[in-house]
Amino acid sequence: MPILKTAERIGEILVKSGLISAEQLGRALEVQRGTTKRIGEVLVELGLASEAEIAQALSRQLGIPFASAASGLLSPRKGEGLEQLVPEEFARQHLVLPLSRTLDSLTVACINPLDLITIDNLSRLSHCEINPVLTTKGDLDQAIERFYGADTMLREAIGQSYELAAAAPAAPGETEEVLDLDRLKQAAEEAPVIRLVDLIIRQAIKERASDIHIEPFRDRISLRYRIDGVLCEIAPPARNLHAAIVSRIKILCKMDIAEKRLPQDGAFMMTMEGRAVDFRVSTVPAIYGEKVVIRILDKTPALLDIGRLGFDVRGMDAFREAIRDPYGLVLVTGPTGSGKSTTLYAALNEINSPTKNILTIEDPVEYRLEGVNQVQIKPSIGLTFATGLRAFLRQDPDVIMVGETRDLETAEICVRAALTGHMVFSTLHTNDAPSAINRLIDIGIAPYLLSSTVSLIIAQRLLRALCEGCKEAYEPLPEERQRFKVPEGLLYRPKGCERCTNTGYRGRLGVYEVMGMSRELREEIAKGPAVHILKDLAVAGGMSTLWEEGLKKVRAGLTSLDELEGVVLLER
Repeated sequence: MPILKTAERIGEILVKSGLISAEQLGRALEVQRGTTKRIGEVLVELGLASEAEIAQALSRQLGIPFASAASGLLSPRKGEGLEQLVPEEFARQHLVLPLSRTLDSLTVACINPLDLITIDNLSRLSHCEINPVLTTKGDLDQAIERFYGADTMLREAIGQSYELAAAAPAAPGETEEVLDLDRLKQAAEEAPVIRLVDLIIRQAIKERASDIHIEPFRDRISLRYRIDGVLCEIAPPARNLHAAIVSRIKILCKMDIAEKRLPQDGAFMMTMEGRAVDFRVSTVPAIYGEKVVIRILDKTPALLDIGRLGFDVRGMDAFREAIRDPYGLVLVTGPTGSGKSTTLYAALNEINSPTKNILTIEDPVEYRLEGVNQVQIKPSIGLTFATGLRAFLRQDPDVIMVGETRDLETAEICVRAALTGHMVFSTLHTNDAPSAINRLIDIGIAPYLLSSTVSLIIAQRLLRALCEGCKEAYEPLPEERQRFKVPEGLLYRPKGCERCTNTGYRGRLGVYEVMGMSRELREEIAKGPAVHILKDLAVAGGMSTLWEEGLKKVRAGLTSLDELEGVVLLER
């Protein structure tokens, strides 16, 4: 290792460099006392310096090169066996990343080159002289994830599955249907299969997937992730591991691995990077084996924050006002997968308090909320939405959430609960907000009851957001402007880069049509009018339609015109 210019402590170096004062260092040391945090971390938390400022000051003082993610220097060379030289566990534990090796000299990125014990251990481990390169913790974490990440390990595990398949071909006549149950369970509990399933799941979470599809065909497996609402093909493992993979997933869910003729449902939970993630699993028997779909339910608290859902200011105010009313019926409409449940959970999260008795009945329970009594329907034993709701009314509720209003009986109980002083949330499948009224009338609810109970109706969709790293501006053609009612100005379209896996989109954003209940609307609803009459009246009262809300996102450069047209019906 090259001789450093100084052996001073980091805090002293930062004071000498003028980055912080002695008083600020003393304050930081007081905060640091009794914790395991580095002094640099404390200074960043206190807002006295940024990670980059600290690293650059140390770089100058110690005579060690500084590397940032933008410089491209934190990308280790491929094919040098660096991952064997410095194992992943050591790299993550000690925050070091091997960058390159020349003979017996190893260049390593780190955040604390004065940690001589770690440097010495690394030298002994790799049998090399260590040349440190200084970087920030944020950039180093990302670089380690890229180098040792689940995608690399998943590719290796999938490659190994084909090697195993070649080394141990199936016996003549052996198929998934005739595999011995003991052998199947043994295969599902072998280390390669356990690791493969774990990596498939972890990579899906890393890619922000909402679902994992594992589908068997005659001579291959199809592995797909649903990312931002679109299914993406992933390199699949060997075909003969399908039965073992499915059995491993069933074991996680405590499902019957011997039952392959009937559909099954299950669930499990795992912790990843300190946060809990729930999984719902569904299997169905197909002609070449069982198809498995795993729904990923990330319990990140930020997802349940009304302020981050994407409402405009007016819609947000109307929504917050409605959910804080003492009674009424709030409906959220939209197709499957449009985020209706997330919106309702965010509403419950907003009003949840020890002073309220909140009950939900769902199919299934997607998010578990602290302090909320949640019930999963079980039609096989007679626990339906209607029977659960009847029981709820005897449980002294303040707020009731019904996963979906599907029939007259459920709708009647929801309306009755709203009439008798309860706040009721529910969802419907309709194309826009005004259609929800007609859907309930068609089900059999009297119009005059709806006019006095409905507080607010929201229709929503999810649009893919343009990748900020590669979206490109363009001038729409005149005919496009006329057709889509787009005003003058540049719009943006997808291009594709490594960050968004060349799709041009990354993440999704909500668009909301919020229909409040004015006096004129209530009077009209009591007459049981046609949908277009309600819509015209709502728009005249200030409601912004789904298309108009989507167009605002397009003009702001958040999504593309093609994405809006593909998700929201163009208004004629």
